Amino acid sequence: MPPKTYAWISLWFLLTAPLMIWDAGYCLMRPRSMPGGDLYWFWKPYELYGMVDYVYGVKAFEDGDGFASAAAILNLLETFANIAYLVGTHVCETRTAPLMGYTGATMTLAKTILYGAQEYFCNGCAVGHNSPLNLFAFWIFPNILWMVFPSLIMWRLGGDMMIAVEAAEEKSKTD
Repeated sequence: MPPKTYAWISLWFLLTAPLMIWDAGYCLMRPRSMPGGDLYWFWKPYELYGMVDYVYGVKAFEDGDGFASAAAILNLLETFANIAYLVGTHVCETRTAPLMGYTGATMTLAKTILYGAQEYFCNGCAVGHNSPLNLFAFWIFPNILWMVFPSLIMWRLGGDMMIAVEAAEEKSKTD
């Protein structure tokens, strides 16, 4: 039986995959992706974001802070899982597609919570300097989205997987 498809999940994965790859590229290509680097033109918006979130800024890179690059590796892994979901539901249907989507969403949620917990426990060391409006617009609101959508995806795909497990259990009892 082919996996159920949900347009909103597919749309989320389609929209976020390029963004996550772009973000990972910025982090993993530093210093070339930063102001003064030969690839800076492609990641110019990060100059502003580096002023909002110091994890992405020049100083964190110069200090050897590896959090952004470590998170970038996770970005690539979760994006791989999300793309596997898309391929498994829309290209060559496979029963493992919901598990891949669930895994990618779980990774996104966990990474976003870790990112927020880091800021909480270091007393806003990377974003605490912002005005309340900038903090909300550029950091809090986007992170809320990165928690809400993956949570909803986990709920939907996890529910589907549980229904499949229960159906298989029922079928095995009648066989």
